[in-house]
Amino acid sequence: QVQLVESGGGLVQLGGSLRLSCVASGRIFSIYTMGWYRQPPGKQRELVAVITNGDASNYADSVKGRFTISRDNAKNTVYLQMNTLKPEDTALYFCNAYLSLSPLLGPNAYWGQGTQVTVSS
Repeated sequence: QVQLVESGGGLVQLGGSLRLSCVASGRIFSIYTMGWYRQPPGKQRELVAVITNGDASNYADSVKGRFTISRDNAKNTVYLQMNTLKPEDTALYFCNAYLSLSPLLGPNAYWGQGTQVTVSS
């Protein structure tokens, strides 16, 4: 069974910083993309940033220049450094990994339980 466990969320003031971490564990053969999504209160889940196993990354326009995604393939871990936080960044942040459990199986998407980020003004 694969588990994705996020950490690093919390309450921060306008302009502050947080660093989210997500560790994937279990019988994993290969992880392709890892990413972060968020769901603001009363809204749908949206992409924040994704990174491939080749370190190519993509960001939502709303976070470009403020957030940085990175990963440590040896640790099956993805990070999200969030700077210059705004109240509109308040959301439940989910980790996502697109991975395969075996060389004989295709990849599937797995999700963490989420970590809350709240930015106060």
